Amino acid sequence: MGYRVKMPVRSFVEFLLQRGDIDARLGGSDRALEGAKIHRRLQKEGGSSYRAEQFLSITTELDGFTYQLEGRADGIIETDQGVMIDEIKTTALPLSMLTEDFQEVHWAQAKCYGYIYGTQNQLDRILLRLTYFQVDTEEIRQFHKEFSLAELEAFYLDLLHQYEPWARFRMEWEGIRTASAKGTAFPFAEYRRGQREMAVAVYRTIQREKRLFCQAPTGIGKTISVLFPSIKAMGEGLSGRIFYLTAKTVTRQSAEQALSLLREKGLRVKAVTLTAKEKICFRSETSCNPDDCPYAKGHYDRVNDAVYRFLQQEDFFTREKIEEWADANRVCPFEFTLDLSLWCDVIICDYNYLFDPVVYLKRFFDRAKTDAVFLIDEAHNLPDRARDMYSAGLQKSDFLALKRKARETEQKSLARALQRINREMRGLKEFFAEGEKVFTQPELPEHFISELQRTSSFLSEWLEDHKGHELRADVLSLFFDIRFFLRIAELYDDHFITCINQQGSNVILRLLCLDPSKLLDACMARGKASVLFSATLSPMDYFSEILGGGEGALHCMLPSPFPQENRRLFIAGNVSTKYKDREASLAAVSEYLCEMVSGRPGNYMAYFPSYLYMQQAAELFQSVYPEIPVLLQQPHMDEAQRLEFLERFREDTEGTLLGFCVLGGIYAEGIDLSGDRLIGTAIVGVGLPQVNWEQEILREYYKRTNGRGFQFAYQYPGMNKVLQAAGRVIRSPQDRGVILLIDSRFEASDYRRLFPPHWNDAVSVRSAADLREHLRRFWKKTPHLLS
Repeated sequence: MGYRVKMPVRSFVEFLLQRGDIDARLGGSDRALEGAKIHRRLQKEGGSSYRAEQFLSITTELDGFTYQLEGRADGIIETDQGVMIDEIKTTALPLSMLTEDFQEVHWAQAKCYGYIYGTQNQLDRILLRLTYFQVDTEEIRQFHKEFSLAELEAFYLDLLHQYEPWARFRMEWEGIRTASAKGTAFPFAEYRRGQREMAVAVYRTIQREKRLFCQAPTGIGKTISVLFPSIKAMGEGLSGRIFYLTAKTVTRQSAEQALSLLREKGLRVKAVTLTAKEKICFRSETSCNPDDCPYAKGHYDRVNDAVYRFLQQEDFFTREKIEEWADANRVCPFEFTLDLSLWCDVIICDYNYLFDPVVYLKRFFDRAKTDAVFLIDEAHNLPDRARDMYSAGLQKSDFLALKRKARETEQKSLARALQRINREMRGLKEFFAEGEKVFTQPELPEHFISELQRTSSFLSEWLEDHKGHELRADVLSLFFDIRFFLRIAELYDDHFITCINQQGSNVILRLLCLDPSKLLDACMARGKASVLFSATLSPMDYFSEILGGGEGALHCMLPSPFPQENRRLFIAGNVSTKYKDREASLAAVSEYLCEMVSGRPGNYMAYFPSYLYMQQAAELFQSVYPEIPVLLQQPHMDEAQRLEFLERFREDTEGTLLGFCVLGGIYAEGIDLSGDRLIGTAIVGVGLPQVNWEQEILREYYKRTNGRGFQFAYQYPGMNKVLQAAGRVIRSPQDRGVILLIDSRFEASDYRRLFPPHWNDAVSVRSAADLREHLRRFWKKTPHLLS
């Protein structure tokens, strides 16, 4: 038996036969959004002779390879003329655009299923049917063809011959990769404290096909501690492709650097970092169609050859190399990157490529469970990201504004369609009692959804008929908003709530995801194992529940690798920073901050729960202590301003600098100011999210479902922000610094329970003078650091 190539039928034919242009003007012809439900409906309507979702598989030995192709035929029907294979495709395109040979790959998929079924059932001839279902109008168009088994066999074998160079490349590369993975050593002379324990936990998680939640404090070396054991597991045949998922550029760069270290030790893997379409696109405005973009025109005619040659030359596909190669070969750099990823062993990418309901990597995950491993970095960010990804909203004002533009340009039918939705949304006001601004209900607004589907269908036809119209960009944007809203409506269940918000004459309708655990669980189930890790992942049961860990999830909490005596943690528990007490707290907060920065000259940051509170505190501090330089975080800072702010925190700072920042903001996590760039932080308040109607809905949901509404909606997310801000101090074994928590609630048992183990030495101070004395003793131990 030769080298085994196992592929889904659909992926196989699309890879070999897709031709022509990229044209995303209507989001693609075969929309997967409504697919599963529509397939089940049509299959049920097929009657008793319609055998739905028939699994078909065939193994073929050819030229030293063993090909195993499999998939599920949508339907197999016994007719008077013989057996018929039905292939169902959903589309947002007007059916008038669909001809019998509209998509070669659709017939190719049906022909492969026909060949498999015909071979296994000794048939001489077989009927094939393509069924197109228009998702908005629910119209159906069907095409029929008949083939002899000999014709289908010739077609099938020709496809295998076309694929042979790719199969040979994969076989040879896997041999190189596996041998190098087995032989690659850990890239450092020794493990840091906790590092080996983390690596072992990751390896065993993959081995057992589980999910691991791991809290690994700063300094352990999280990135190499998850990548190295995952690579070793790949070398042992325990897993397949590795996805390193993160939310930030800096952590993606950490993953790239870790792979570089392993390559220096002899590792050979193909790796790619996915860059967002908007960032990597060659055009000033992203417009993925052949009329606007020369790279979209004929892309599919050129891309496979470009990918094959690139794979022969490189192992690590950086953005710069991808852009250079894509430009030279006149292919879309974004789609080119995605095609490269099919041949890569490690894929570094944003969360949304696994979890987003629209942009997830369908080429990997639109089929049965894979053997992939998901390494999910900074997992404390995932709850909020997930709720955003699975929530959708529409505004009445958007429909009204576009309707007026449509009238001005004499697009009367467009104006009427938009007016229907404008009227529907205006009618939602009847749900409000006098004086109410927010109305919620557990049910979907079904009538509104029906009208929205009707409007979506109209807009898709209008867009097709008005490719050069001045309103096209506005209509397309609203069309995509509608499609996303309808997609979220399909996911809607008792983990969601419908919210109607009235703002003056405007009405906002939102489908809010309150609990993303079920959807995240389904996404992680696409792979073999998942590792969710962060420096702040406590309380562990909260993150495990909200991120879809399930009952079998594994937990690992590691100690800080740094000497505890290098850091002092103080709690100023005689100050209340509750909202009602904030004005009264300003003088005490300022006094504590002054004592903190007076303990030793250097760079400090103070974090506040809001811009207003921060500005009030900074104003008082500057008036009382004008000799101490301060720097304030400003709202809406651009990239240059952000960097300029951080550059003020230098190693060689003479004197003292105190930065005033917002807790949970851009300077409260994800920045690395090691050494003397930052020697102290103060965290003012416990970080509770602002009380508003959305947080209150969240609190009520968790109060009803698990009895911990306040904790899940406010306390735990707030404490995570505190832990992240505190983690800005002590970034290496040589660093020394102080952390000052200012709020009486930090001394309460329900907060002390949330402290990580290495905070067990917290010292309570009852006054600024008390803090001064403790700081004097702490800094006295390191006289060489004093100015």
